[in-house]
Amino acid sequence: MRRSEPRRSILDARHLLGNRAPGADQTGRSGAVSEAPSSVSAMDTDELFLRSDAALRDVIDRIDPADLTRPAPAEWTSTPDPTFRDILLAHTYDEAWVPDVLRGRSSADGDDLRGADLLGDDPIAAYDARNDAATAAVRAGGYAETFRFSYGDYSAAEGLAHLATYRAFQAWLIAKHLGIPFHFTPELIAGLEQHVVTFADEWRQWGVFPPAIDPPEDADDETRLLCAVGYWIP
Repeated sequence: MRRSEPRRSILDARHLLGNRAPGADQTGRSGAVSEAPSSVSAMDTDELFLRSDAALRDVIDRIDPADLTRPAPAEWTSTPDPTFRDILLAHTYDEAWVPDVLRGRSSADGDDLRGADLLGDDPIAAYDARNDAATAAVRAGGYAETFRFSYGDYSAAEGLAHLATYRAFQAWLIAKHLGIPFHFTPELIAGLEQHVVTFADEWRQWGVFPPAIDPPEDADDETRLLCAVGYWIP
Protein backbone atom coordinates (compact mmCIF):
# COMPACT_ATOMS: atom_id res chain seq x y z
CA MET A 1 0.00 0.00 0.00
CA ARG A 2 1.34 3.41 -0.89
CA ARG A 3 1.55 6.12 1.72
CA SER A 4 1.85 9.75 0.74
CA GLU A 5 1.21 12.77 2.89
CA PRO A 6 -1.45 15.28 1.84
CA ARG A 7 -0.69 18.89 2.61
CA ARG A 8 -4.36 19.85 2.93
CA SER A 9 -7.67 18.30 3.82
CA ILE A 10 -9.40 16.24 1.17
CA LEU A 11 -12.28 18.67 1.61
CA ASP A 12 -10.23 21.29 -0.27
CA ALA A 13 -10.95 20.94 -3.99
CA ARG A 14 -7.27 21.36 -4.72
CA HIS A 15 -6.62 17.83 -3.44
CA LEU A 16 -7.52 16.81 -7.00
CA LEU A 17 -4.75 18.73 -8.71
CA GLY A 18 -2.51 20.47 -6.24
CA ASN A 19 -2.03 18.40 -3.12
CA ARG A 20 -1.03 14.92 -2.13
CA ALA A 21 -3.33 12.29 -0.74
CA PRO A 22 -2.93 8.84 0.77
CA GLY A 23 -3.38 5.77 -1.36
CA ALA A 24 -5.41 2.62 -0.99
CA ASP A 25 -4.38 -0.61 -2.63
CA GLN A 26 -3.72 -0.68 -6.34
CA THR A 27 -7.22 -1.87 -7.15
CA GLY A 28 -8.83 0.97 -5.24
CA ARG A 29 -10.87 -1.54 -3.28
CA SER A 30 -10.46 -0.86 0.38
CA GLY A 31 -12.64 -3.53 1.97
CA ALA A 32 -15.38 -2.74 4.50
CA VAL A 33 -14.79 -1.54 8.03
CA SER A 34 -18.01 -3.23 8.98
CA GLU A 35 -20.22 -5.58 7.07
CA ALA A 36 -22.61 -3.84 4.72
CA PRO A 37 -26.29 -4.65 5.08
CA SER A 38 -27.05 -7.92 3.29
CA SER A 39 -29.30 -6.05 0.84
CA VAL A 40 -26.40 -3.84 -0.31
CA SER A 41 -23.79 -5.43 -2.58
CA ALA A 42 -20.15 -4.44 -2.96
CA MET A 43 -19.70 -1.26 -4.96
CA ASP A 44 -17.08 -0.41 -7.58
CA THR A 45 -15.47 3.00 -7.30
CA ASP A 46 -17.02 4.34 -10.51
CA GLU A 47 -20.44 3.70 -8.99
CA LEU A 48 -19.24 5.24 -5.72
CA PHE A 49 -18.19 8.35 -7.63
CA LEU A 50 -21.52 8.61 -9.43
CA ARG A 51 -23.51 8.24 -6.21
CA SER A 52 -21.30 10.72 -4.36
CA ASP A 53 -21.42 13.23 -7.19
CA ALA A 54 -25.20 12.92 -7.43
CA ALA A 55 -25.49 13.50 -3.68
CA LEU A 56 -23.42 16.66 -3.92
CA ARG A 57 -25.47 17.93 -6.85
CA ASP A 58 -28.69 17.25 -4.96
CA VAL A 59 -27.44 19.54 -2.20
CA ILE A 60 -26.02 22.23 -4.46
CA ASP A 61 -29.22 22.42 -6.51
CA ARG A 62 -31.11 23.28 -3.31
CA ILE A 63 -28.79 26.08 -2.17
CA ASP A 64 -30.60 29.41 -1.96
CA PRO A 65 -28.55 31.74 -4.21
CA ALA A 66 -28.68 34.31 -1.41
CA ASP A 67 -26.67 31.88 0.74
CA LEU A 68 -23.72 31.93 -1.64
CA THR A 69 -22.49 35.11 0.04
CA ARG A 70 -22.51 33.51 3.49
CA PRO A 71 -19.14 32.76 5.08
CA ALA A 72 -17.99 29.16 4.65
CA PRO A 73 -15.76 27.23 7.07
CA ALA A 74 -12.16 28.29 6.55
CA GLU A 75 -10.90 24.71 6.90
CA TRP A 76 -12.69 23.70 3.70
CA THR A 77 -10.38 25.67 1.43
CA SER A 78 -7.18 27.69 1.26
CA THR A 79 -9.12 30.69 -0.13
CA PRO A 80 -8.96 33.51 2.44
CA ASP A 81 -12.29 34.42 4.08
CA PRO A 82 -14.26 31.99 1.90
CA THR A 83 -17.93 32.25 1.07
CA PHE A 84 -20.16 29.46 -0.16
CA ARG A 85 -19.73 30.91 -3.66
CA ASP A 86 -16.02 30.13 -3.30
CA ILE A 87 -16.90 26.58 -2.30
CA LEU A 88 -19.23 26.27 -5.30
CA LEU A 89 -16.48 27.58 -7.56
CA ALA A 90 -14.09 24.97 -6.19
CA HIS A 91 -16.61 22.21 -6.92
CA THR A 92 -17.29 23.56 -10.39
CA TYR A 93 -13.56 23.61 -11.11
CA ASP A 94 -13.26 20.07 -9.75
CA GLU A 95 -16.10 18.84 -11.95
CA ALA A 96 -14.65 20.59 -15.00
CA TRP A 97 -11.43 18.64 -14.65
CA VAL A 98 -13.00 15.18 -14.35
CA PRO A 99 -13.23 14.33 -18.10
CA ASP A 100 -9.56 15.20 -18.62
CA VAL A 101 -8.46 13.32 -15.49
CA LEU A 102 -10.27 10.23 -16.77
CA ARG A 103 -8.22 10.51 -19.97
CA GLY A 104 -4.97 10.62 -18.03
CA ARG A 105 -4.37 14.36 -18.35
CA SER A 106 -3.04 16.44 -15.45
CA SER A 107 -2.58 20.09 -14.60
CA ALA A 108 1.07 19.69 -15.61
CA ASP A 109 -0.23 19.55 -19.20
CA GLY A 110 -1.77 23.01 -18.77
CA ASP A 111 -4.66 24.42 -16.77
CA ASP A 112 -6.86 26.88 -18.62
CA LEU A 113 -9.54 26.55 -15.94
CA ARG A 114 -7.57 28.04 -13.08
CA GLY A 115 -8.67 31.64 -12.63
CA ALA A 116 -11.37 31.40 -15.32
CA ASP A 117 -14.90 32.67 -14.74
CA LEU A 118 -16.57 29.29 -14.33
CA LEU A 119 -19.73 30.46 -12.56
CA GLY A 120 -20.98 33.36 -14.67
CA ASP A 121 -24.36 34.90 -13.88
CA ASP A 122 -26.01 31.65 -12.78
CA PRO A 123 -23.52 29.81 -10.54
CA ILE A 124 -25.67 26.78 -9.78
CA ALA A 125 -26.57 26.23 -13.43
CA ALA A 126 -22.88 26.53 -14.30
CA TYR A 127 -22.05 23.86 -11.75
CA ASP A 128 -24.83 21.62 -13.09
CA ALA A 129 -23.44 21.83 -16.62
CA ARG A 130 -19.98 20.73 -15.45
CA ASN A 131 -21.57 17.99 -13.34
CA ASP A 132 -23.46 16.71 -16.39
CA ALA A 133 -20.20 16.47 -18.34
CA ALA A 134 -18.40 14.70 -15.49
CA THR A 135 -21.24 12.22 -15.06
CA ALA A 136 -21.32 11.45 -18.79
CA ALA A 137 -17.55 10.92 -18.86
CA VAL A 138 -17.62 8.46 -15.96
CA ARG A 139 -20.60 6.56 -17.39
CA ALA A 140 -18.85 6.30 -20.76
CA GLY A 141 -15.97 4.36 -19.17
CA GLY A 142 -12.78 3.73 -21.11
CA TYR A 143 -10.65 5.53 -18.52
CA ALA A 144 -6.90 5.81 -18.65
CA GLU A 145 -5.26 3.12 -16.53
CA THR A 146 -3.55 5.82 -14.46
CA PHE A 147 -4.99 9.06 -13.11
CA ARG A 148 -2.26 11.71 -12.92
CA PHE A 149 -2.94 13.92 -9.92
CA SER A 150 -0.42 16.52 -8.81
CA TYR A 151 0.00 14.56 -5.59
CA GLY A 152 0.88 11.37 -7.47
CA ASP A 153 -0.24 8.78 -10.00
CA TYR A 154 -3.03 6.38 -9.02
CA SER A 155 -4.97 3.58 -10.62
CA ALA A 156 -8.31 4.62 -12.09
CA ALA A 157 -10.24 2.75 -9.40
CA GLU A 158 -8.26 4.35 -6.61
CA GLY A 159 -8.48 7.82 -8.16
CA LEU A 160 -12.24 7.57 -8.43
CA ALA A 161 -12.40 6.70 -4.72
CA HIS A 162 -10.43 9.87 -3.92
CA LEU A 163 -12.84 12.00 -5.96
CA ALA A 164 -15.88 10.31 -4.44
CA THR A 165 -14.67 10.92 -0.90
CA TYR A 166 -14.41 14.66 -1.45
CA ARG A 167 -17.88 14.91 -2.95
CA ALA A 168 -19.77 12.72 -0.50
CA PHE A 169 -18.64 14.39 2.69
CA GLN A 170 -18.91 17.88 1.23
CA ALA A 171 -22.53 17.10 0.35
CA TRP A 172 -23.32 16.35 3.99
CA LEU A 173 -21.32 19.26 5.39
CA ILE A 174 -22.75 21.87 3.03
CA ALA A 175 -26.26 20.65 3.76
CA LYS A 176 -25.62 20.74 7.50
CA HIS A 177 -24.18 24.27 7.46
CA LEU A 178 -26.96 25.68 5.26
CA GLY A 179 -29.86 23.80 6.85
CA ILE A 180 -30.69 21.74 3.75
CA PRO A 181 -32.43 18.42 4.55
CA PHE A 182 -30.13 15.63 3.39
CA HIS A 183 -29.17 12.05 4.22
CA PHE A 184 -26.83 9.56 2.61
CA THR A 185 -28.56 6.60 0.98
CA PRO A 186 -27.84 3.15 2.48
CA GLU A 187 -25.98 2.27 -0.72
CA LEU A 188 -23.70 5.29 -0.47
CA ILE A 189 -23.03 4.61 3.21
CA ALA A 190 -22.01 1.05 2.37
CA GLY A 191 -19.78 2.21 -0.48
CA LEU A 192 -18.01 4.77 1.70
CA GLU A 193 -17.47 2.17 4.42
CA GLN A 194 -16.04 -0.20 1.84
CA HIS A 195 -13.66 2.21 0.12
CA VAL A 196 -12.97 5.00 2.62
CA VAL A 197 -13.64 4.23 6.28
CA THR A 198 -11.33 1.24 6.32
CA PHE A 199 -8.41 3.62 5.78
CA ALA A 200 -9.71 6.50 7.91
CA ASP A 201 -7.15 6.02 10.70
CA GLU A 202 -4.28 5.82 8.24
CA TRP A 203 -5.48 8.84 6.28
CA ARG A 204 -6.03 10.69 9.54
CA GLN A 205 -2.33 10.61 10.40
CA TRP A 206 -1.67 12.56 7.19
CA GLY A 207 -4.26 15.21 8.05
CA VAL A 208 -6.97 14.08 5.64
CA PHE A 209 -9.59 13.49 8.33
CA PRO A 210 -10.05 15.10 11.75
CA PRO A 211 -10.06 12.93 14.89
CA ALA A 212 -12.76 10.29 15.11
CA ILE A 213 -15.81 11.04 17.25
CA ASP A 214 -17.44 8.62 19.67
CA PRO A 215 -20.91 8.02 18.23
CA PRO A 216 -23.98 8.36 20.44
CA GLU A 217 -25.46 5.12 21.74
CA ASP A 218 -28.48 5.45 19.44
CA ALA A 219 -26.43 6.38 16.37
CA ASP A 220 -27.69 5.24 12.99
CA ASP A 221 -25.43 4.08 10.15
CA GLU A 222 -25.01 7.58 8.74
CA THR A 223 -23.98 9.02 12.10
CA ARG A 224 -21.49 6.20 12.71
CA LEU A 225 -19.98 6.79 9.28
CA LEU A 226 -19.60 10.52 9.92
CA CYS A 227 -18.15 9.89 13.38
CA ALA A 228 -15.59 7.47 11.93
CA VAL A 229 -14.21 10.21 9.66
CA GLY A 230 -14.60 12.95 12.27
CA TYR A 231 -17.22 15.06 10.45
CA TRP A 232 -20.36 14.46 12.49
CA ILE A 233 -22.05 17.58 13.81
CA PRO A 234 -24.95 17.04 16.25
